Amino acid sequence: MKQIECDVCEELCEHPQSICLARAEALPDEDMQQIAEVFKILGDLTRLKILHALSKRELCVCDIAAVVNMGQSAVSHQLRLLRGARLVKYRKEGKMVWYSVDDDHIATLLAQGIEHNQHR
Repeated sequence: MKQIECDVCEELCEHPQSICLARAEALPDEDMQQIAEVFKILGDLTRLKILHALSKRELCVCDIAAVVNMGQSAVSHQLRLLRGARLVKYRKEGKMVWYSVDDDHIATLLAQGIEHNQHR
């Protein structure tokens, strides 16, 4: 007979010490909401492509648009979202606007996602 996999306990049996520890280690809802927003931003293919390119090198908006095969206006919209989530930063140099990942945490997060995907 084939055993059926089930995602719930077959018997209700709570473990008070484990529950207490998990609650003590939980982050405040406000922090979790901010983290959820970051993952929501990361859940878009175009934004991931932009972040991947920027994790390798600083690029101007024109170059980013060419890399992701989109118009500059559409890329600018995505960059505003990424900037608002503090995932990218920019600097102006004359008439050029150059973007890069905001810090090493972003590149590491992206690299971990890539590694997890390749681990299958």
